[in-house]
Amino acid sequence: MNNQPEQILHNIFLIGFMGSGKTTVCGCLHKMYGMEVVEMDSMISKQEGMSISDIFTEHGEEYFRALETELLAGLRDQNNIVVSCGGGTPMRENNVALMKKSGRIVLLTARPETIYERVRHSHDRPLLENNMNVPYIAELMEKRREKYEAAADLIVETDGKKAAAICGEIMQKITSQM
Repeated sequence: MNNQPEQILHNIFLIGFMGSGKTTVCGCLHKMYGMEVVEMDSMISKQEGMSISDIFTEHGEEYFRALETELLAGLRDQNNIVVSCGGGTPMRENNVALMKKSGRIVLLTARPETIYERVRHSHDRPLLENNMNVPYIAELMEKRREKYEAAADLIVETDGKKAAAICGEIMQKITSQM
């Protein structure tokens, strides 16, 4: 069922730290508003034929970041998509510029403790693999906070909220900005 308001003609790029809820919210926006979902990490993994962790190990972070930029450039002519960006995607200014050209950037936030609870059993987070603890997560989040906030057109907290409520809040904020 497609409930998408007619005036929402641009894309939505979800940014935020790993575990902030980007994948879950993408699924919800798809279900509630019929938006096509693009999971950047999944697309890159499929394209490269290996996991994100293996890409980092075999080719390095810079190579992976270049793949993110290439993927964003390929999305610029599409409409009605919601993109779950990798946690480091907005750290590159050219990525932010590409996203702003074709949509709105929504920063999803959560407390370090919430992030830890959401990702602690995951082994698909190369930057946390040997540092799976709240202090390290808090430190890395703080290092990224300024760039995340500068990139964001709007910010939505996800702590203690259901996905449907987050999706509704995003759409309400986007439509009120138009």
